[in-house]
Amino acid sequence: MGSMKISKKAWLFVSCVALLILLAGGETISSEEKPMQGRCTYIITVQTSCTNGAETSSPVSLRFGDANSTDILIRRLNTKHAKQLDPLQPDHHRPLEDDADPIPVKLFQACSVDEFQVASGCVESPICYLYLKLVGADDWRPGSARVDVIERAGLSSQQFRFRRFLPRRAWHGSDLCGGELTPFGVKRQGKEAVKKLVI
Repeated sequence: MGSMKISKKAWLFVSCVALLILLAGGETISSEEKPMQGRCTYIITVQTSCTNGAETSSPVSLRFGDANSTDILIRRLNTKHAKQLDPLQPDHHRPLEDDADPIPVKLFQACSVDEFQVASGCVESPICYLYLKLVGADDWRPGSARVDVIERAGLSSQQFRFRRFLPRRAWHGSDLCGGELTPFGVKRQGKEAVKKLVI
């Protein structure tokens, strides 16, 4: 009878191991596997042109992403995550939270460079599209915009140039990854963006 208890324990052990293998799908866990997508810090730099009347006090939205259908939407670029830079010597990678600037920042003034820091899910390939949208009664003429990814090298965008007054309440920008902007996201080769991240 004692040997029967041992075999029941052995059978129970083997059954548990087999169940774990089935639940794991037969895959082994490796430390070299692709890391989780995680969160990335983005530094967004927007330069307003020096044209007369280029400034705006209207809300500005921004969306950017990569060729792998990662679409990041920032509903409103605001002073909560902003500071103004010297247009002649912008420093793209200085953390914003270390600044103790007592002067309130007025965004999107003519000849100014505004920098925003936001955190969201990470893009998987280099940022290849960027769109701005102006919502309000006045005009705005941005000169350029750029997004830098702090934690991961090689994923930052190039400089996207505008140099014209933006149409109101419509997305305007550039897509270098061959997508089409729809009201629901960026459409790529017959499919909608699968990872829409809203800030």
